Amino acid sequence: MTLRLPGPYKGLRIGLFGGTFNPAHSGHQHVAMQALKALSLDYVWWIPAAGNPLKQEGSSFNARFASAKRIASHPRMKVTDLEVQLGTRYSFDTIKALLPRVKGGEFVWLMGADNLRYFHKWGHWDEIASLLPIAVIARPGDARLARLSKFARRFAEWRLPAEQAGSFDKYHPPVWSYLPTPLHTASSTNIRRAALARNPFAARASSSNSGE
Repeated sequence: MTLRLPGPYKGLRIGLFGGTFNPAHSGHQHVAMQALKALSLDYVWWIPAAGNPLKQEGSSFNARFASAKRIASHPRMKVTDLEVQLGTRYSFDTIKALLPRVKGGEFVWLMGADNLRYFHKWGHWDEIASLLPIAVIARPGDARLARLSKFARRFAEWRLPAEQAGSFDKYHPPVWSYLPTPLHTASSTNIRRAALARNPFAARASSSNSGE
């Protein structure tokens, strides 16, 4: 199977930014930008989920993909349908299927601190850490809960200080870091709630579950 990759990768450091993006918003762009700078990334590849097992998406993949394309308006950010191409549904399966196909690149998994709180509910969550480094970017109100999460406690001894996060390449996974960056308050949940308030009939399906 030949993948349509969003850009070059050999010899480059690339952040993999997976998410439902229902819809993508400026907070997602903020997370990607902070990771781009703090980790000295060459690119960030946004990977909208083909389907999130923990959520009931009210928007189609095409709508969520399009919203990510609108928000990721930066020359070093690329939006890709890799999960659709690979036919995967869990991030672990996506990463495991992707990495052998992009040898020669250096990849880091990016997530907001809000997702770290529930990371232990992801399929094979503890095995994801064995595949590639993980960078957790601060989100409003989630710092303490993220640091107390099951993942943070399980992998406490493999946590790098934020000032060393740009040196992921010197370590073999598992390795992760929490980046206490400036906060951005935009939220997919709040956007869906606002849409529901404006048009309860059109937006009702999208409000069935909270999350980013």
